[in-house]
Amino acid sequence: MAQQLTRRARRLRVHKRVRGKIRGTRKEPRLCVFRSLRHIYAQLIDDDKGEVIAGVSTLKLEGKRVKNGGNVAAAKLAGQMIAKQALEKGVETAVFDRGGYIYHGRVKALAEAAREAGLRI
Repeated sequence: MAQQLTRRARRLRVHKRVRGKIRGTRKEPRLCVFRSLRHIYAQLIDDDKGEVIAGVSTLKLEGKRVKNGGNVAAAKLAGQMIAKQALEKGVETAVFDRGGYIYHGRVKALAEAAREAGLRI
């Protein structure tokens, strides 16, 4: 009988497979998303140099603009903020790395908000 994987192990397996296909550069960095129960994090990563170009999280926004960092409204705000930071650094396009999560809910809200703010994904 095959051993069942936990939810986290399954997500990491999908994430590893996706990372084998996606690579970010300085001109077109990887927009990486991490989702926890309380917050959502987004980073623009240059894989060639191994450095983070820009990053945002609802952890920093909580209390100032967001009451709860683990909902769709907070994810939309995070998407707008990461797009604003990217455009300030001269990045217009990015490769979306959903981190093994389903493209739904908070992950989808973050990506669509970044697109609406001017970042091409």
